Amino acid sequence: MNPIQQLEQLLNTHHLWEEEKTYARNSYLVTKGTVNTQVFFITAGSCRVFIHDEEEEKMIRFGYKDSFIVALDSYISNKPTMFYMQAIKQCRVKTVSKLALEKLLQQDLAHTLLWQQILQALVYQQLEREVDILITSPLERYNRVFTRSPQLFQEIPHKYIASYLRMTPETLSRLKKS
Repeated sequence: MNPIQQLEQLLNTHHLWEEEKTYARNSYLVTKGTVNTQVFFITAGSCRVFIHDEEEEKMIRFGYKDSFIVALDSYISNKPTMFYMQAIKQCRVKTVSKLALEKLLQQDLAHTLLWQQILQALVYQQLEREVDILITSPLERYNRVFTRSPQLFQEIPHKYIASYLRMTPETLSRLKKS
C-alpha cells in the first residue's frame, strides 16, 4: 500500500473526514485570496490548480481519483492563497481540516513519518516540475511528463496539459502525433 492509500485508510479508520462534496464541472474548490487549509481527497473526477495573471492561466498541478490536493501556500501559512483550484470534470472529494490532520499526526510517530514521506514526495514532484519548466525543448518536456504521469494524458484535457507544459495546444498535438 502506497503512502497516499495509507493516509486515506488512516483518515477512514479515525473517522476524520469532515465533509464529502461533489463539485460540478468548472466549479471552484478554492479561489485566490481565500484562506483554505483543508486537505482534499479526490474520490472521483479531476481538478486543476492554477494561477491567473493578466494574460493567461498557468497550470501548477492536477489532481485526479485517489489523490490528495491542497492549496499548499495557504495550508502552510494560514494566509490567503494565490491559487485557484477548479473541477475539470465533476469532482467528488472528501475533506479533512489541517487541525484534525495535525492532531492525528501528533498521536503516533508512525503517522508523523507517513505525513513526512508524503510531503517529501510532494517536494520531489515540485522539483521535477521546476526542471520541466526550465527545459527548453517541448519534446523533452512532453516526454518527461508522459513518462512520469501517463495517467495525466488520460484524465486531463489537452488544453490544460499544454498550459502545464508551457506550450500551445497545437504544439502538444504535433508532439503526440510524432
